[in-house]
Amino acid sequence: MIKNYFRRTDCRLCNYPQLDLALQLTPTPPVDAFIPKELLSNPQEVFPLDLFVCCDCGHVQLLDVVDPKILFGNYIYDTASSPGLVDHFKQYADTVEAFVKLPKKGLVIEIGSNDGTLLNFFKQKGLKVLGIDPAKEIASIATAKGLPTLPEFFTSEVAERVRKSHGTASLVCANNVFAHSDQLADMAEGIRCLLSPDGVFVFEVSYMLDMIENMVFDFIYHEHLCHHAVKPLKRFLALHGMEPIHVERIATKGGSIRVYAQLVGAPRIIMSSVQELIDLEEKYGMYNRESYRKYEKKIEQVRRKNRDLIHELSSQGKTIAAYGASATTTVLTYHFDLGDIVKFIVDDNPLRQGLFSPGYHIPVVSADAIYEQKPDYVLLLAWRFSNLIIQKHRKYLESGGRFIIPLPEPSIL
Repeated sequence: MIKNYFRRTDCRLCNYPQLDLALQLTPTPPVDAFIPKELLSNPQEVFPLDLFVCCDCGHVQLLDVVDPKILFGNYIYDTASSPGLVDHFKQYADTVEAFVKLPKKGLVIEIGSNDGTLLNFFKQKGLKVLGIDPAKEIASIATAKGLPTLPEFFTSEVAERVRKSHGTASLVCANNVFAHSDQLADMAEGIRCLLSPDGVFVFEVSYMLDMIENMVFDFIYHEHLCHHAVKPLKRFLALHGMEPIHVERIATKGGSIRVYAQLVGAPRIIMSSVQELIDLEEKYGMYNRESYRKYEKKIEQVRRKNRDLIHELSSQGKTIAAYGASATTTVLTYHFDLGDIVKFIVDDNPLRQGLFSPGYHIPVVSADAIYEQKPDYVLLLAWRFSNLIIQKHRKYLESGGRFIIPLPEPSIL
């Protein structure tokens, strides 16, 4: 059998060879590999979810690298389907344009541009745009909408071609993808190649400090090879001729940072926000194994509470469905051992409906099912959107149904 992953032996940011195991989650299949009925007989390989911390720079990362063609080749996530993200990217475009002061008809390049939601907002401002995304079908749809998108994995070689064909960029964006590549050094070199002398690289990534404080451990999965903090990022960017000039904490994805960087020596001043967050990370102890021991204990406690609650309800003959067919759903169903209990998963995205969850093959259906099949409980695996889901489905509660909110502590509504 072909092994579709390998374990690297050094830090992805600084190449230091010594790393400590930070925490372990239950191995899962590729978390977004929801499959159609005709593929149910095909086995789905599971891969480790072991998080390590670098003993030198403090960067937190997965060392087991799954073949990116397995993870991203038939990627079906689209930005427009995620609650709140469209509004977030509209505000993002306004904020970034004001901060960077983009020139008229300047070029904006987005790495991991998905369906072009963000690029469209920049296009509306009169800017030239180009997306780069390996999901061929989504890239094709974006291009057809007038948002030209290259269906490729971003590399320094791709960057050289783009520079020759399009010139340098006033702005390069990479949102929630600067954690996805095992070749971050090559990606950084490609970004440096694309930036104009006064250009800015802006990227958003989940923030490790928020992941700990908000119990967002379900964001640890194979696509997210890196879980970033500011101090290791500052050191990494310096190795590739760039420097952070401003960092904002934002609420998306359970807590993220938006980092603005420029070429070393470029004209913008370095703002105090960079050092302030580094000081906060050092105070918290973000770069040592002991902080993650505490985090692992909290995860184990909430895992046990959820598993015991849901298994007890099931033993009483209660029927349990779930809400949210996403990557984080797979992490939670595996780590909470729910595969034989959840009868179906509700999702509002028509692209998910009719598919089956990775590994456990739980059917994904529309929200009509909670009224037609009337499960006793609906587990909100999309727990970060609990308020939105509850508001949308008050009728389910009024008819006697109950919602289980699993995190940050399990509760029943």
